[in-house]
Amino acid sequence: MSDQHSFETLAIHAGNTADPLTGAVVPPIYQVSTYKQDGVGGLRGGYEYSRSANPTRTALEENLAALEGGRRGLAFASGLAAEDCLLRTLLTPGDHVVIPNDAYGGTFRLFAKVASRWGVDFSVADTSDVAAVRAALTPRTKVIWVETPSNPLLGITDIAAVAGVARQAGVRLVVDNTFASPYLQQPLALGADVVVHSTTKYMGGHSDVVGGALVVGDPDLADELAFHQNAMGAVAGPFDAWLVLRGIKTLAVRMDRHDGNATKVADMLTRHPKVTQVLYPGLPEHPGHEIAAKQMKAFGGMVSFRVEGGEEAAVEVCNRAKLFTLGESLGGVESLIEHPGRMTHASTAGSLLEVPADLVRLSVGIENADDLLADLTQALGGSGK
Repeated sequence: MSDQHSFETLAIHAGNTADPLTGAVVPPIYQVSTYKQDGVGGLRGGYEYSRSANPTRTALEENLAALEGGRRGLAFASGLAAEDCLLRTLLTPGDHVVIPNDAYGGTFRLFAKVASRWGVDFSVADTSDVAAVRAALTPRTKVIWVETPSNPLLGITDIAAVAGVARQAGVRLVVDNTFASPYLQQPLALGADVVVHSTTKYMGGHSDVVGGALVVGDPDLADELAFHQNAMGAVAGPFDAWLVLRGIKTLAVRMDRHDGNATKVADMLTRHPKVTQVLYPGLPEHPGHEIAAKQMKAFGGMVSFRVEGGEEAAVEVCNRAKLFTLGESLGGVESLIEHPGRMTHASTAGSLLEVPADLVRLSVGIENADDLLADLTQALGGSGK
């Protein structure tokens, strides 16, 4: 599939070739572990064992590469499995990584509790401040890790600017693109070396699958990652790969609705007397608004806000919501609400990445916007101004 096609066309067709046996327009689920070989060492179509390769996973990986404008995509059992494979490919004991000061709690836990045990060190920096990123570099730094928009504070990092810092220092730039999805933002085109996704989120889009992905532009790095993917084994199963591939087909239309609804929610929250701060890059007052407008097609479906009354008030808002389901994760068609300090980001408590206790995070779904606004209004305990 030519990369000259539009995103919407690639999302539906890249990797999705008709089945040669039956003509089925949807790639089959190859629920198989092993493959008949044409003689000793003679692989049929490159397949021998499904940890190494599976046709359904191959279809997803080709699709991911096309959507991110990369040379190769790799699909994993979860986003953290993808991150773990990446760290073990890029780093060795004694190496150093710069991570965001508002990274996803699971990513922080992977660095602080897992990678640190085999000798990888990390520093925390405000990646929205290019000078702070540069100052955090050491002679041992091998990777700059960025989330933009970030989870859960919706911080924005100038990918192209940080890519310039990375190139000058001779280090890799990794961008977690989960919140934006490739429909809204393409980090490889802005200078990133690796894009990370939790495909559980917007790519799958229906809260029914767990998965992860890496996409790279460098063919040599792609080969290294593929080796480690096979050696470590945390690959996406065929049914999970099929579910993500199905979800991706509607990614563009879903993201348009997520963004439109989130814009309305953010606007309402800015006018509510019990909300002290709204964190959404689509708001002109957001400190990263201009950069987000430059590097993103739109601003996405994630909104965080802080409430009057502190932690208990924030928890009560979460508990009173009805249409917004209280739950972790994000990016599904249904709206979710959570308290990051006690839920997704509990692992950051007491660290430099600890999130505000009065913070509420929303994953704004694709329901009717008026229904969502009404639910938030009653959850906050009063009408907006």
